[in-house]
Amino acid sequence: MKKGRVFVNMHYMELGGAERALLGLLNALDTSRVEVDLFINQHTGEFMPLIPEKIHLLPEKRGYNAIERPMKQILLEGQLGVLYGRLKAKRLHASYHASLTGDAERMDSSGFQYVADAVQPFLPSLDYLGEYDLAISFITPHNIVLNKVKAKKKIAWIHTDYSTIHVNVEKELPVWGGYDHIMSISPDCTRSFLKTFPSLKDKIIEIENILSPDFVRTQADLLDVTDEMPSTGIRLLSVGRYTHAKNYDNVPDIARRIVEAGCPDLRWYIIGFGSDEALIRQKIADAGMQDHVILLGKKENPYPYIKACDIYVQPSRYEGKSVTVREAQVLCRPVVVTDYPTAKSQISDGIDGVIVPMDNEACASGIVNVIKDKELQNTVSNYLATHDYGNESEVEKIYRLL
Repeated sequence: MKKGRVFVNMHYMELGGAERALLGLLNALDTSRVEVDLFINQHTGEFMPLIPEKIHLLPEKRGYNAIERPMKQILLEGQLGVLYGRLKAKRLHASYHASLTGDAERMDSSGFQYVADAVQPFLPSLDYLGEYDLAISFITPHNIVLNKVKAKKKIAWIHTDYSTIHVNVEKELPVWGGYDHIMSISPDCTRSFLKTFPSLKDKIIEIENILSPDFVRTQADLLDVTDEMPSTGIRLLSVGRYTHAKNYDNVPDIARRIVEAGCPDLRWYIIGFGSDEALIRQKIADAGMQDHVILLGKKENPYPYIKACDIYVQPSRYEGKSVTVREAQVLCRPVVVTDYPTAKSQISDGIDGVIVPMDNEACASGIVNVIKDKELQNTVSNYLATHDYGNESEVEKIYRLL
């Protein structure tokens, strides 16, 4: 039987939920059934070494590797077309953003689509790779697979809760609409996406983020992290980019309230990187939490840290469906998440985790309750230990599209 040819596109492999979801998919794909070409625009990120050897990683290509690198750098490299496109996108998006008011202005995330549209004419075609049976665009914006790759079928992935962001529908709809299918990671993501793009209802297929428990457990046993996370006191951990969505700027105030509520030996560790780092550090200083909130930065392998923590906390403002929460559950860590819109689609409160309010005071109170309730922690951990959070069978939905 002839193998199907599959093309997958990703921006880079930095520390993030979408990147970990991609690793889950790549590990689950059976290369006796499909040949997989992985095209990463920019070969950077802690997760590059974790790409399975069975996957054919295509070389980095000029033009594509300039989409998100510093403009000064691509100027020095002479990538003037992409530079022009990015400057044009910056100007056009600034004009659009200025026309927004209220929540739309605060939630505007349409800048990436402006960049994708503007740089697209300066990117070389990938037709030389031949025709694929299936081409997958794993993260927005989805212009590259739509316009630069030849394939019999094309699918685009939704990883975001669209109820929490503002997009320029007029610019995004033609891109989404050009795909044969749109993959949504949960029913909640589907509902929020279709409120924004109702005409795309017939294209939606739901496929959960694929997670291999064996992979997570194996990675978790590779390192001893006690030097960075001493086994004393109460160790909370959060993993994710330092961005508005993750709500880490409120962690210092939440931590202060937890300490004042009778938990002086609290240590809240955060693994990640991103644009909000300076803001978070300032908030730590403002709250006097330098000894209690510790930024560990980027980690190539976050799993030993998850395994070592007492409680995993996802304090996000919004999530699509958190990969890290599932990974913490696989490692039998008690999980606490804030009550973001999709939280109840992932956590059964009091059974396989705990949902706490978003408000800082109530959030701190909820976390304190979990810290002090050892019986609840044990109940959650025991439940997790007896349930399978793997879902490699979801990959069958990919094969059915071939």
